[in-house]
Amino acid sequence: QVQLVESGGGSVQSGGSLRLSCAVFGYTYSNYCMGWFRQAPGKGREGVAVIDRSGSTSYTDFARGRFTISPDNAKNTLYLQMNNLKPEDTAMYYCAASTRYRCTASPYEYSSWGQGTQVAVSS
Repeated sequence: QVQLVESGGGSVQSGGSLRLSCAVFGYTYSNYCMGWFRQAPGKGREGVAVIDRSGSTSYTDFARGRFTISPDNAKNTLYLQMNNLKPEDTAMYYCAASTRYRCTASPYEYSSWGQGTQVAVSS
């Protein structure tokens, strides 16, 4: 049974930082596309950052330069370091896994999801 467990969310002021963690149970995440996604109140779920099987990363425009997705193979854990946070980054953040050959930032491509961790950024 595949299980993803996020942690690390919280409340910070604008300009602050948070590091989100996604612990992966039931499989070796490096065999899959892994991604971070977010969903703000009243909005659809959107991609933030993706890492493929080779370790190559890609970022949505709003995340590039501020967020970093990185794996810890020994811990089977995926991280999202978020710096210079803005109020518009406020959302529930999810990690997800995809068995698709091609890794994209579309949430529709991902079949396994964690429960999410809340991030709130105040101005």
